[in-house]
Amino acid sequence: MSTHKFLLRLACGLVLALLTTTSALACNTPVSVCATGEATSLALIRKGTPASVYVDATADPAVRHAAEGLRGDLGRVSDGEADKLSDLAKADGPTVIIGVLGASPVIDGLVRAGKLKVGDLAGRWEGFRQVVVERPLANVPRALVIVGADRRGAVYGAYDLSERIGVSPWAWWADVPVARKADLFLTAGARADHPRVKYRGFFINDEDPAFSGWAKKTFGGINADLYAHVFELTLRLKGNYLWPAMWAPKAFNDDDPRNKVLADEMGVVMGSSHHEPMTRAQSEWHRNTDQGVTGGRWDYATNGDNLRAFWRGGIERMMSKGDGTPYESLVTVGMRGDGDEPMAEGAATQLLEKVVADQRRIIAEVTGKPPEKTPQVWALYKEVLDYYDHGMRVPDDVTLLFADDNWGQIRRLPVAGKDPLDRAGGYGVYYHFDYVGAPRNYKWINTNQVAKTWQQMNLAYERGARSLWIVNVGDIKPLEYPLDFFMRMAWNPEAMTPKALEAFPGRWASQTFGAELGPEIGEVMATYGTQASRRKPELIDQDSFPIGSETGPVLDGGQFGDIVEDWRRLVAKVEAIKIRLRPDQRDAYFQLVEYPVLAVSNLYEMYYATAWNRRLASRNDARANAFADQVETAFRRDADLTAQYHALNGGKWDGMMNQVHMSYVIWNDPTQQSMPSITRVAADTPPDKLSAKVRFAPSAPSDPRLVTIEAFRFARAIGGKGLAWTVLSDLGQGDAVVALPQGRPATDVRDGVRLDYAVSVPRAGPAKVRLRLAPTLDTTGGKGVRIGVSLDHGPVHVVTANLVPTAGAASTPEQVAWVAAVKDHGHTVETLFPDVAAGAHVVKVWRLDDNAVLEELIVDTR
Repeated sequence: MSTHKFLLRLACGLVLALLTTTSALACNTPVSVCATGEATSLALIRKGTPASVYVDATADPAVRHAAEGLRGDLGRVSDGEADKLSDLAKADGPTVIIGVLGASPVIDGLVRAGKLKVGDLAGRWEGFRQVVVERPLANVPRALVIVGADRRGAVYGAYDLSERIGVSPWAWWADVPVARKADLFLTAGARADHPRVKYRGFFINDEDPAFSGWAKKTFGGINADLYAHVFELTLRLKGNYLWPAMWAPKAFNDDDPRNKVLADEMGVVMGSSHHEPMTRAQSEWHRNTDQGVTGGRWDYATNGDNLRAFWRGGIERMMSKGDGTPYESLVTVGMRGDGDEPMAEGAATQLLEKVVADQRRIIAEVTGKPPEKTPQVWALYKEVLDYYDHGMRVPDDVTLLFADDNWGQIRRLPVAGKDPLDRAGGYGVYYHFDYVGAPRNYKWINTNQVAKTWQQMNLAYERGARSLWIVNVGDIKPLEYPLDFFMRMAWNPEAMTPKALEAFPGRWASQTFGAELGPEIGEVMATYGTQASRRKPELIDQDSFPIGSETGPVLDGGQFGDIVEDWRRLVAKVEAIKIRLRPDQRDAYFQLVEYPVLAVSNLYEMYYATAWNRRLASRNDARANAFADQVETAFRRDADLTAQYHALNGGKWDGMMNQVHMSYVIWNDPTQQSMPSITRVAADTPPDKLSAKVRFAPSAPSDPRLVTIEAFRFARAIGGKGLAWTVLSDLGQGDAVVALPQGRPATDVRDGVRLDYAVSVPRAGPAKVRLRLAPTLDTTGGKGVRIGVSLDHGPVHVVTANLVPTAGAASTPEQVAWVAAVKDHGHTVETLFPDVAAGAHVVKVWRLDDNAVLEELIVDTR
């Protein structure tokens, strides 16, 4: 890590650590949480006694759930019990009043009396205001009124306060402790907020064996008792939408009838995944096959009657509340093959358009309302995007859900002039932090860089994908950190600026572990993201990175050794921080920080030792045996770390880390953990070799004919056309540079948007200039992302990064390049300058297309 970057992040971390320490908050902003009060402040907690909480007895169940959650949080922070009020006449001190504008007699009365100003809140989707009101009633001297524009607005207003008084959204899911405070005050005034993306949520997927096994041990199955915690997490993260666990034989609505009821009561909008239309789980098609509807061919052309009956049953169930209103849902429409497979080859877009038309007719008939009154989404996932690009269309009110390539690169986004940008249903993005499929499953551990997520989702927002953001999070754990980032950004992408992105690790860590250690832990999280994303653990083996030479008594670790040293330094930081934690923080630290670092580091150690064992054994070198010992030790340590995780908090998470993650052979999971094969040198090895000790030397110096420059070390950055070059820390292999704002049209050389790099060429001759890029796709549906490269005042060479995803075997050069890019978490393009003089030169990199992310420049004169 560069010194300037370390100092920048440390400064950001220290500032934000101060801002997240209650006693040091800038208490001159409205409704700030402060440790000391003024004459106009509201005493939220005074001498360990929390304010009372009032909610109308007739309030929506979601509001009552959240009010009870806030009441419990006030109790946890104060170590007291907040009074639960349903009659304000019984209030006799500071009170929190929670309700919905137009649905709460108390709040509406305050508005009529002129005591509560709600501004433009009415009709604002999921908006809320928190207002300190003087003497709302004769017996209430001062109150905090949390008013929602709708039921979820009130919910978010309550949970927003919970987080600001120190209750993490991860208090249950990651055992994040709550710091006790005897006094907390709210400054006078009002504050308001609302989401910028309409639907925001996550997908529990690929959930066997970890999530499923843990749920069976803890809750007896994936049922409403479990989902109560999932729903609350969703809402505390200011999300509103969920695709539930669905790997066969699971079916959210059918397995436990309480599931849909509880989701609706708590305020969570339910959906179903990209291949499960009309609220029906895929597993349901294979149930009740004796009743003459399910179990046949999943083929609309030959089995349409049964499919329509099946889908009708899903919508009838959605409408089964009995009051004429649905269990709140965002209904997936369309059709893919059974079990997340493509449709039959050659399926006509006309047939799929008929599928959607018939589904909408069913929706209208069952609900008794025009179909556009029921929110719907069509997922353009994998092959379905091809149908869209070939001309298939759905009605304007249906949200079009674009997707990434399952590896973090968005495939397509709305294009001005090609896609109508004013569609009533708008556009969304389905993103992945976890995946099962080619070229390799990755579902064990967090390997996601939040900066990468920011770059892609910021692009999506700027291009108009603002109706729905949903991310595949596998088992939820251990993806807490990137999920937290995704949901915060989804709430307000405009607030997640590059500066906020830079500060996020330290801010998150300070909120989770306190201001003293927050900046250091944030640095660990940022570094971990860079190192873990280098290659998914499931793709790592002894041949992933080169080791150096073994000539003589000293070994050269090569690139593999350098990577292992990086991990050892990070482990040392993690262990140094651990001893400074309070005892009640250690379980959360192990889950969120320590286990990921130690476990991935240990995997690298195991494969690095395997590489040396095999190399030395092939030379009959007795040092191979020392590495064999290391392999066995690392393999045992992996199991020990898993057992330690499962023993946390009295076994609360037993089973959650049971995902197989080593010794893959094909794209899919091995059946069990297995140690790499090792070889021991025979006992008749000469004594001098038997006694030889393993010693490493520093890696060989780099070839002076190979000049490597990190992207952020430019000599000059020239903007234009409203664009400016911005460094994004911890994106790719280090830091990357991108032209912002994203979403702008292509530029050309005449616009002059470029980066200049000063290089010195040691000898005359041909020179290749290579650009290492973070993988991205052409989201316009074109033929790649173009970048210009020139030398001094010479002509511009146009290079193109054209990566084409494939769900199976790579059959074209573009697909081969994509497979390599997602494995290596990087892609290189190059151009040749045939006659370059020795000496100083300037390499110029030109912004031509959007979504180009530069990590490194290499000049090769070898």
